[in-house]
Amino acid sequence: MLSVPDWDTRRKRKIADITQALSVSPVDVAALRRMAISEGGLLTDEIRCQVWPKLLNVPLDVLNQEPGIIIVDDMQLRVSPLFHLLIQRLAVNASYSNCWWQHFHFSDTVDRENNKDYNQVLLDVQRSLRRFPPGMPDEQREGLQEELIDIILRVLQRNPQLHYYQGYHDIVVTFLLVVGERLATALVEKLSTHHLRDFMDPTMDNTKHILNYLMPIIERVNPEVHDFMQQAEVGTVFALSWLITWFGHVLSDFRHVVRLYDFFLACHPLMPIYFAAVIVLYREEEVLECECDMAMVHHLLSQIPQDLPYETLISRAGDLFVQFPPSELAREAASHESMASSTFKDFELASAQQRPDSVLRRRRRQKQAALESSGVSSVVAVAQPSAARRFVRLAVMGLTVALGAAALAVVNTALEWAPKLDLFP
Repeated sequence: MLSVPDWDTRRKRKIADITQALSVSPVDVAALRRMAISEGGLLTDEIRCQVWPKLLNVPLDVLNQEPGIIIVDDMQLRVSPLFHLLIQRLAVNASYSNCWWQHFHFSDTVDRENNKDYNQVLLDVQRSLRRFPPGMPDEQREGLQEELIDIILRVLQRNPQLHYYQGYHDIVVTFLLVVGERLATALVEKLSTHHLRDFMDPTMDNTKHILNYLMPIIERVNPEVHDFMQQAEVGTVFALSWLITWFGHVLSDFRHVVRLYDFFLACHPLMPIYFAAVIVLYREEEVLECECDMAMVHHLLSQIPQDLPYETLISRAGDLFVQFPPSELAREAASHESMASSTFKDFELASAQQRPDSVLRRRRRQKQAALESSGVSSVVAVAQPSAARRFVRLAVMGLTVALGAAALAVVNTALEWAPKLDLFP
């Protein structure tokens, strides 16, 4: 366990490294991915406001310079963002009624009443009270809920190919609370057309396909747990809300939620399913001690402990992605290609040197080198078909903790993109 002074020193160094990566031209996105994945993630919401757009290839300068649009008597006028914001604030202030700005309407205003998703979105947002910080004044929370509704409907309105699903609001509210409405709209729109694209189809076929990766990952690491779950016929529905909300729906501590978002935004779209697998694997003893009954096992797994060792699990999820990339699991998961992964390929090519899997590969290689140099025999994590367990578990789940910061201090370069992929509780 690191002492407070050690962590403070590393934190300051990491902030300096992030600042450096943001200051160069072009921005060092590879370094930012490394920072988002490594221990502690991006550390603060202020940093996330600067880095998340880079991870999603949303240029802040274009966003800030984009003129607002107002409508006066059916005529569109382009105005500066500052003037647009001023008019918005004046227009909602009751004390300024019957003034000239009351004739202005905003082109990005959502037509709620005629939106087919409005009623469901409204119900979901009204039920999302626990997603807001405890102690937040009701007036402030209600204002944020209105903004949340607008962001969701605006993204759907701009992208008619997307279909709302229950749980989407859990992702959007996280962005809203971290970066604010304007930037959240841009980031959520990019995320919805790439990482979340599978979940926003008219049917759940692609979502089921992604869930199908869960059991093959578990089988490769711990066949005993896999066989027990198969015998219990528990399926994978217990992980549905984890996957489609990026765990926002099931984790009570907002710090843990944004830490996972740092990780997921820096990685492949299927990383959340690897993280779901490591949670199940971490709870091996609980699972095997449970009665082998579908209802009992489902109940156990659907209740995520709130005191998980998140940094250790993040590290292990990255290790498993490198050991068992989606390309090796695709046949077992399904025969058709994942839309999110195929669209992510185009998205990734448009973002020069944004190769999240290379971060994970380099980190794993450095871990192995550190083990060898310290005289500890490395654990060979390969399938062994003749053994009762085809995978020798990593030397306790705390491998990353044991190795410390050195195991995570990796350098990201542009390596070849390896994987080609094909209800709420």
